[in-house]
Parts: sequence; C-alpha cells; structure tokens
Amino acid sequence: MVITDENNLNLNKPTNLQGGFEMGSRKFGQEIRPTRRALSVIKQSLVGCQPYPCVVNKRGLSEKHEICEKKQADPMHRPITRKFAQQIANAQPPCPQETKKTNPSASNSNGFGDCIFVDEEDKSPKEDIPVPMFLEQAEAMPSETDEMEEVEMEDIVEEPVMDIDSCDAKNPLAVVDYIEDLHAYYRKMESFSCVSPNYMGQQFDINERMRSILIDWLIEVHDKFELTKETLFLTVSVIDRFLSQQTVVRKKLQLVGLVAMLLACKYEEVSVPIVGDLILISDKAYTKEEVLEMESLILNKLQFNMSVPTPFVFMQRFLKAAQSDKKLEQLSFFLIELSLVEYEMLKFPPSLLAAAAVYTAQCTFYGFKQWSKTCEWHTSYSENQLLECSRLMVGFHQKAATGKLTGVHRKYCASKFGCTAKCEPAHFLLDTQQ
Repeated sequence: MVITDENNLNLNKPTNLQGGFEMGSRKFGQEIRPTRRALSVIKQSLVGCQPYPCVVNKRGLSEKHEICEKKQADPMHRPITRKFAQQIANAQPPCPQETKKTNPSASNSNGFGDCIFVDEEDKSPKEDIPVPMFLEQAEAMPSETDEMEEVEMEDIVEEPVMDIDSCDAKNPLAVVDYIEDLHAYYRKMESFSCVSPNYMGQQFDINERMRSILIDWLIEVHDKFELTKETLFLTVSVIDRFLSQQTVVRKKLQLVGLVAMLLACKYEEVSVPIVGDLILISDKAYTKEEVLEMESLILNKLQFNMSVPTPFVFMQRFLKAAQSDKKLEQLSFFLIELSLVEYEMLKFPPSLLAAAAVYTAQCTFYGFKQWSKTCEWHTSYSENQLLECSRLMVGFHQKAATGKLTGVHRKYCASKFGCTAKCEPAHFLLDTQQ
C-alpha cells in the first residue's frame, strides 16, 4: 500500500514506474493513477502472519463488480501429483477473460499465496509467475463437475416406454384392464401350440416342398373367399399340428388343407363357406363324405383344441406398440405370410415371428434399423434377438416374385393391399457386420 500526503512526504515509494521523471514525489509525463499494492509487501515487516489462500479480483464498474472466487484447498488432505497438476494446468480456466497478476514476494515456502488485491486498471508490467498448484486444481473442478452433470443428463434423458393403451381407455372392446394379462397368457401357452421343426421326418409320402405348395395355394383361396386374417393363421396352425401327429398320403394332403380352413372358418368367421364350395375349388377331387370324415379325424387328433395363440394375436399388439399406419401393417403381414409358406420358419415361436415381421417392416419402410424401447418392452424381444428371423424374411422378400410359389407376392401386388409387394427389400439387414 502506498501512503502519501500533500507535503510530498513519501513513506514508501512506489515501484515499477514507467516513463517520465520525478520532481519530489510528483510524477510528470504520465497521469497519476491510484494503485493498491499487494498486502504481501506490508507483510514483510510482520512475523507469524498466516496466508489467506484466496484471490479476490476488484473489477471496474463496467463489469458490474463480478467476482470469481476460488475454492479453498487443504494441502494436508489433498496431495497433488506432478502428472495430475500438469493435466489440470492445460485445462481452460473458468474465467478466461481475467488476467491474474502475482508478486514473487507474495508466495512463501509452502507454495500458497497471500490474499492479493489486483487492480485491473493498473497496466504496469509485472513478472509472470505460475499460478499455485492448488489454484489450478480449483479451476479445473468446475469442468469435472460439468462432465459429471453431462453423464447424469445422458442417463436421465432416455427414451420412455409409451402407454399404448391409454387411447383405448374408454373402449370396452379393447379390454384395457385385462390386455396385459391376456398377452402374458398367450406367451405362456404359445409353446403348446408350437410343433417340432423336424416333424416332416416322420412323414413317408410328403415333404417340406409339398407343405409349402399347399399353404401357398391356401393363401390364394383365403384371398378369393375374402376371409379374415385370423382364419389364415389358424388354418396353418391346424395343418402343422395335425401333420405332426398323423401321417398322411400325398393325395390326401390337399384335403387336409381344405378341412383345416373349414374348421378355422367355423371358429373365426361369421359367414362360413359351405362344404360344396370347398369341393368345387378342389376340382371335385373329394366327396362330401371324405370332407366330413377328415374333419372328425382332425378334431379328434387335436382334442378339439382350436384356441391356440397364433402369430396374428401378437401382430395386433406389436403393431400397436410400433404406432403403425396402414402401409406398415400391410408390409408386416406381407412378410409374415411369406414366412408361413416356409417350413424352416417353424423353429421360431409365433411371438418371435410377429415381432420380427414388424421389425423387418419398419426397417424396410424407413430404410434404417428401427426398434423403439416401447416395441422392445411390449414384445419382450431385443433387436439382436430378432435379427436371425428378420434376415430370413428379407431373403424371402427378395425372391418372392421368382420361382413357382408366388401366391403371396401376387396377392400383395393388388391395389387393395397398396402394392406392398413392390417395395424394395431391406438389403442392409443382410450385412452380418452391422
């Protein structure tokens, strides 16, 4: 601190004067500026003074007297290695617009500086002294805190699982109060409706190719009669469950398919096709007695159990979770009907088939992988669990228009299905490196 009086009595001459000359205690050639010297100069004459480890900057009024306070540090409890100090020294300080000015005499042997008053209007040059290590660490603390806050924000900002049933709360047909229990029951019972993917091994006169021809033909018959989607899936389920328990000769295989569709119509449809219509579409290959006899045989083999969860019941739920529109729904059913024809798809449970069809349809429709948290929650399948089945569906989509079994492709090329079969397959799903 500089103490002067009007009688030119200078008790402690200021140092670091630039330019001009002095006459007495007056300085000419440069405007006299009031300066505040560091307290460490006065402290030199004092003994036993403990340093106060903080820095207080006095700013001009234009900066609204903002103060950057430095946190206290205890060297006894916060050891700092040289490597850590060097890393922290490279960090950007929280107040980059400030210029810290220190006096070499203001630091003592323990490395901690005294309380320093810095006048930013004082432009006199001073020696550049490195900032004490404890101050550098205190400056880096806010950046570390920001990183922790960013990690916490990433954890908090997560895709929510939507309540897909809230919109149907007042719809009694949606049975919102029981829908979760119903699908939990379907998932529990679907294992009883599944058949062995190798059941054709016990058949001596028919094979996988014949099964595919039969189902491809039944899909066309189903479309010609304008039956509901539930009927088609139940028809295929009845055929597979019966063939897994009963050997059938080749000439009776078409009869099994027709009777299975008749039973599914009786279970699902309001208006059921008559037996004469089924005989007519088979080119009168069978009689009415043969149809009724096969109907009795199938029902007894299945023990009259027609209430099994097919892929259709899961499709309805999963499409709702995906917030699908009409185009996505048609594309999903196109892919899963292609899968009904293929014997190798019997190794997948109905719920997985439905989830993979919705996932593949989303990827085909949007052009990139799409599987939300809501879909994963309601299907109970992750994206990785669906990839194997989904890639097979993409392969079926690629060759749907080729070969002899093109019934599904022709069906979905019609305008009433939005010409869904003409869309480009999701080729990128076949890349195993993704």
